[in-house]
Amino acid sequence: MLYITRKFHFSASHRVYNPALSDDENFKLYGKCSNPNGHGHNYEMEITVAGKINNETGYVMDLSELKNIVESSVISKVDHKNLNLDVDFMSGILPSTENIAKAIWDELESLINNKNRKLHSIKIRETINNSVEYTGED
Repeated sequence: MLYITRKFHFSASHRVYNPALSDDENFKLYGKCSNPNGHGHNYEMEITVAGKINNETGYVMDLSELKNIVESSVISKVDHKNLNLDVDFMSGILPSTENIAKAIWDELESLINNKNRKLHSIKIRETINNSVEYTGED
């Protein structure tokens, strides 16, 4: 099994809060991330695909194809957007980095997977110190 990875970047804002809780309860749970006006990040995302080498191309997956899929299905929807308000696939989902990774997985899995390859992981770095990796296993 081989693994290929491509890195992407996007900037987005969000507010991490539970609407069933008061502002004080949200602040106790999420701290400054629950700021009513939101806050933003410059996200770094790595998409890893696992598979076998295609004998005709020599690739697990053409990285240009991966780039086109991710840019059209994810980056164009999240870059310079408010994840709470502007992103259809995040509607009704608390936009923690964990949930962002899972929602992006759900957007990409069927577009990447075929008989020779599969989406292996999505890693999102929210800050220099904090990142999340999701492998599709709940």
